[in-house]
Amino acid sequence: MTPYLNEAQMTSGTLAYSFGLGKAVVSTPYWHARELLGDGRGCLVPFNAPPETADAIAQLLSDAPRRQAMRERAYASSRSMTWDQTAQKYFATFMDALRDQPAKPLASRAQSVVLASPGGPSINCAHLLAMCDDTGIVQHAVNSVPDRLHGYCVDDNARALILACGLWAAGEKGLPDPLVARFAAFVQHAWNVDLGRFRNFMGFSRTWLEDRGSEDSHGRTLWALGVCASSDKDQGRRDWAAALFPQALKVVESFTSPRAWAFTLLGLDSYCSVRPDDHGAVHLRTLLADRLIDLLALAEAPDWFWFEQGLSYDNARLSEALIRTGSATGSARYTDAGVRTLTWLMTRQTAAEGHFRPVGTEGFHDVRKRPRLFDQQPVEATATISACIAAWRVTGDSDWRDAAWRVFSWFTGNNDLGVPLIDEATGACLDGLHADRPNQNRGGESAICLLISIVEMRELSQLGGRRPGTFEWRA
Repeated sequence: MTPYLNEAQMTSGTLAYSFGLGKAVVSTPYWHARELLGDGRGCLVPFNAPPETADAIAQLLSDAPRRQAMRERAYASSRSMTWDQTAQKYFATFMDALRDQPAKPLASRAQSVVLASPGGPSINCAHLLAMCDDTGIVQHAVNSVPDRLHGYCVDDNARALILACGLWAAGEKGLPDPLVARFAAFVQHAWNVDLGRFRNFMGFSRTWLEDRGSEDSHGRTLWALGVCASSDKDQGRRDWAAALFPQALKVVESFTSPRAWAFTLLGLDSYCSVRPDDHGAVHLRTLLADRLIDLLALAEAPDWFWFEQGLSYDNARLSEALIRTGSATGSARYTDAGVRTLTWLMTRQTAAEGHFRPVGTEGFHDVRKRPRLFDQQPVEATATISACIAAWRVTGDSDWRDAAWRVFSWFTGNNDLGVPLIDEATGACLDGLHADRPNQNRGGESAICLLISIVEMRELSQLGGRRPGTFEWRA
């Protein structure tokens, strides 16, 4: 019983605890009690009315069914007020407030990127090497410490093989050859010949966690095999990749993922350069590119020029795949679609202040909406850099060259938080940007993405894409 005498009593701890425990409550009708005890959830009596109060208590004590029904209604109604529910409401409110506000840098945003060496950004593989063991590259890290709990994946080992071949092809100091062989061995071991598919996830115990991986991981592995077949420094690995590629290619025609198609097209771009007489590969190349064109035709609208109804991860790889396929096959239809979609994508990935803002993971698959701001991840920057360079090579337009540098500057601090993601001492890359802080973990994917982008920017410098020194980006 809570017999307060003042209607303006705002709250009562006794009432709140009793109500939350599912007790039958008799109370005077102060504001808090009227709110909680209406509709039979309690019993209200007048102020300064002892006889009525005593009568209400007596009736409840002598009417067990009514008392129990009142208790059950009170308990059910109070479930939305428990501590965990209240905390979730606060959290949702804070997140809504963050989303509704324009991003504000935590530090002054850098307006220039100073290249660390005459050939472009410097290459430091120390953290990448620390993330590797005698199986391959570990997926995740806790801060800079490899996290064995989550084991390995073919996605990251395929990316690492692409990086190794890229370093060699660019004339850079390569990764240790035994390590490159380990990446290739992981890919070979991931191949499930019975299903014609690559497995993806492996536990730290070297036990596969699945019989087949996703379509996207299969496509990315084909991409690595194509690059390896054309660019690996070791002839034996080139022959191995060229032999496995067509075996793994057979299943791709049944895939429905646009990213799997795009990754496969990137692999075909390299593979077909060394196996131009593989007519099955040539045919599938056209088939997959046409599928992307058909998707674009279905989704296109006056304010939406993209392959899908929403944006998610590795978006720029779809545009890059068409640009590179069009360039290799002489099809202006593919090239034009690739450049146009990339142009549209860049408008969605550029902040009002002019810096690069990758599609945030919170907005993956939102239907026809502008991208969410966070979380921002390195894989998006790397994909966009590659696509911009591909567009520059095809069009010769210096705007694409400048866009590549602007996107790269996201790694060095030209971002929404104004903080660099690169650990210059180890070559590690932070896993991304949250709304209020950078993610201090430094996983395998992030390290590889940064290094791939550095290799490409160094090549761009050497090709005259930008003289080393201070780069002033343009909005």
